[in-house]
Amino acid sequence: MAEKRTEIRELGEFGLIEKIKSRVKLHHPRSIYGIGDDAAVIDDGEEVILLTSDMLNESVHFDLSYTPLIHLGYKAVAVNVSDIVAMNGIPGQITVSLGLSNRFSVEAIEELYQGIQLACANYKIDLIGGDTTSSRAGLIISISALGFAKKTEVCYRHTAKVNDLLCVTGDLGGAYLGLQLLEREKQVYLSNPAMQPELEGKDYVVQRQLKPEARMDVIYELRELGIVPTAMIDISDGLASEVLHLCKSSGLGAVIMEDKLPIDEQTYATALEFNLEPLTCILNGGEDYELLFTIKQEDLNKLKNHPDITVIGLMKEASAGVNVVTKAGNSFPLKAQGWVHF
Repeated sequence: MAEKRTEIRELGEFGLIEKIKSRVKLHHPRSIYGIGDDAAVIDDGEEVILLTSDMLNESVHFDLSYTPLIHLGYKAVAVNVSDIVAMNGIPGQITVSLGLSNRFSVEAIEELYQGIQLACANYKIDLIGGDTTSSRAGLIISISALGFAKKTEVCYRHTAKVNDLLCVTGDLGGAYLGLQLLEREKQVYLSNPAMQPELEGKDYVVQRQLKPEARMDVIYELRELGIVPTAMIDISDGLASEVLHLCKSSGLGAVIMEDKLPIDEQTYATALEFNLEPLTCILNGGEDYELLFTIKQEDLNKLKNHPDITVIGLMKEASAGVNVVTKAGNSFPLKAQGWVHF
């Protein structure tokens, strides 16, 4: 009898991760936490070392027909820094590994590294090594990042508590609308190369897609306010997906209030232009790289005047489920429809 073959898409990215995680045993005493969070955690005395890696593949994660290489280099660093930030850590070093096809010139790679170096300067991190190899599938970028945090300040996904407040930074949905806009203009160009892209007045959503920023500023501000989040995750696959991750990891439910979800005016207008429901873009868009975190209720007063942090909900017992309450007062179960990797 033929051995059963299971397609990866049947499990999905997170199902595959869980399957691998269930078979992995940590052997080294300094390995505090492995698979299952934004970064691995390694004991380093009074501090911990945070280690994360991320890979970007051409035609899967980016399209060079509308993505400048300098922006791509910057973004590749920012998404890794965001994982360190999501553990309440400070990034220190990165390594960069590239898979290159022969259509890339030395000048093109220099432009890519210009973006990488701009990000390193902005986040005050060091590029300390990497690898370069050939690729038959276009450009592949793999970055690993090291960061540091005090043991008492490191944040995980699994440590939220009932009645903690659920907060987000910035606004959501912009990166997804920027992608829709760029894809539309690409199709217009392919049908008529004489047409100029119509991006006027859409600079914010385009920037959110092409050059996102890791929220290092918020980490420093939370420290100044004396707040250590009870749990945290960055928003890469969409708000709904990340809320469900946090709830599953913490063994809790949650309620999210639609009228509290932050959206930029340009994002809202662009969603309507594409006949998309703004709430859907907020919940399932992805690639915003904002922070989703929980705090104790007694810390609320410390945040009440912060212009860039919004309380969007409350953590509940697991039996309550994970629900969204609409502006009309109706409640529905939260479902993730974000990025599907396989």
